[in-house]
Amino acid sequence: MLTNALYIISTPIGNLGDISPRAKGILQEADVIACEDTRVSKKLFSLLGLSLQKKFITYHDHNEEEKAQEITDIIAGGKAVALISDAGSPLISDPGYKLVRKCREQNVNVTAIPGACAVITALQLSGLPTNRFMFAGFIPNKEKAREDLFNELKNIDTTLIFYETAPRLIKTLEKGAEIFGNREIAVARELTKIHEETLTGSFSDIIASFSQTEPKGEFVVMIAPPDNKENIFSSEAVADLLREKMQSVSLKSAVKEVAQISGLNKNEVYDLALRIKNDEL
Repeated sequence: MLTNALYIISTPIGNLGDISPRAKGILQEADVIACEDTRVSKKLFSLLGLSLQKKFITYHDHNEEEKAQEITDIIAGGKAVALISDAGSPLISDPGYKLVRKCREQNVNVTAIPGACAVITALQLSGLPTNRFMFAGFIPNKEKAREDLFNELKNIDTTLIFYETAPRLIKTLEKGAEIFGNREIAVARELTKIHEETLTGSFSDIIASFSQTEPKGEFVVMIAPPDNKENIFSSEAVADLLREKMQSVSLKSAVKEVAQISGLNKNEVYDLALRIKNDEL
């Protein structure tokens, strides 16, 4: 019999075989299941052959504040509560931390049962540096917010990891190409499922691939750390190259080509091109 506590349980992100025996055992014995969507969770229980004869409570972004105390009281009253998300590890870009804080503040026991997590799975498949990484959650929907986030993070010496949806993927990659330049990236989709795929290369490589095949599924986008080696292109050399390119192609095309050749940030090259155009250099 389980002791009264909050059990944070990771569920499969695709392949049902990834649920651990320990996680199944606790889900079977828990008195209450706190979940994002009861329909999704009950379907998972049915697929795993687990009993539905228990209480399911919705716990999501919109009711997290009010439900946190309710669930804490249930545990304090002697019940075992399992917290799960629709897929993967709870609290990772999902609600839960407010509940954990509430439990800690009121001396209610909390434990976690490890399992599937899209962030870690994608990073393992990426081929990018894993000694340091930063998970930045879902990429903002609005273009300005997306650009601000990328600019905020571009100089951090670590592998960057984001979640993104299929409809916004191309726009995100195009903005990434502008800000991160020619860095190596990896894009993983449908992790642990039949159509699992991880693509690696430059932003332009991945954009070209998904321009031919419409993006489908859920995506993890990973960007390599900045190259801290001294750039072989001096500012004078970049300016000379821009002048040469701008004689034969548009300013926009010249900026794109020079950014790719030099490895410099596209916005920096654009600013330099404008100064050349305005006879400031």
